[in-house]
Amino acid sequence: MRAAIYNGKKNILLGELDTPKAGEHDIVVKNLYASICGTDVAVYFHGPGTGHRITLGGEFGHEVVSEVVEVGKAVKDIQVGDRIYPYPRLAKGDPKRAGTLGGFSEYMLLPNPKWNEQIYRISEKISDKEACLIEPFTVGCRAARRSFPKKGENAIVFGAGTIGIAAAIALKYFGCEKVMICDYSDLRLQKAEKLGMEICNNGKEDLKEKAIRFFGEAPSLNGATANVDIYIDAAGAESILELYQQMGKIESRMVVVAVLAGKRPVDILNMTFAQHALIGSGGYMPEDVRDVMAIMESGRWDIESIITHEFSWEKLPEAIETAADVEHALNVVISYDK
Repeated sequence: MRAAIYNGKKNILLGELDTPKAGEHDIVVKNLYASICGTDVAVYFHGPGTGHRITLGGEFGHEVVSEVVEVGKAVKDIQVGDRIYPYPRLAKGDPKRAGTLGGFSEYMLLPNPKWNEQIYRISEKISDKEACLIEPFTVGCRAARRSFPKKGENAIVFGAGTIGIAAAIALKYFGCEKVMICDYSDLRLQKAEKLGMEICNNGKEDLKEKAIRFFGEAPSLNGATANVDIYIDAAGAESILELYQQMGKIESRMVVVAVLAGKRPVDILNMTFAQHALIGSGGYMPEDVRDVMAIMESGRWDIESIITHEFSWEKLPEAIETAADVEHALNVVISYDK
């Protein structure tokens, strides 16, 4: 089978490995599409330790949609031809393998699979290309859920990448009335706008001024500000937390999901008097998979439209480098049939 081996910074070996064979309690799946995660980009450009735990000399890739091609003798309720989403935290039987399923290889062996645990059945209403976005959308959905959204609330999301757009859609799905996405990339903002979001290029526009016009006014420690209940950082820029502390209205809350956010100074006194909440969000849970499936099945948003580039497997390094170009790309996928 075709397999991609991670050998370190800007070093991916594209070669052949033996196609796995299903044991008595296993299944073998053929990958149909794989999406490139921001953490894949990070480890490609910066080396191990900058994203998921990706092992030197091992297969990697985890945003994937697959089809069952072989079923072990003891597996009774899974059939050849079933289209599945392998849940990365459990699919290999080891949560540490969440980033190293082998989504950038042609086939994967999944041990002891159970429906709605290690694998999820994909509805006919969801295309193959859209389905390879289930994993990043569960990350965004988790961030939206961690903000404890209430019907009618307003939100700002920083970062119009896949995770930020996923969070914005989930906020709408959970009942938020108005959602704005901020980014420096006009291409990404145009994609977000077509999905029904208000947009702001906060590298060119005054965010506070535009947000007050869109959301209305509310009180903050620093005077009148935008009536925004929820802020989500899916970008990781150093300035975002400080901006929130200056701009956030009384009793607003901020969720940080950006993996590159790093250490930031927090004004605890400001946080106390403003009654702000600072919340972390990482990964996803089964409830997020169920909600993302429902979001995709609803057809309310053209989620597949955020895929800007599709490459053949043989061009994986070029695809990862393209995914890093935020001015010209949003989501980049690998097709095994291209």
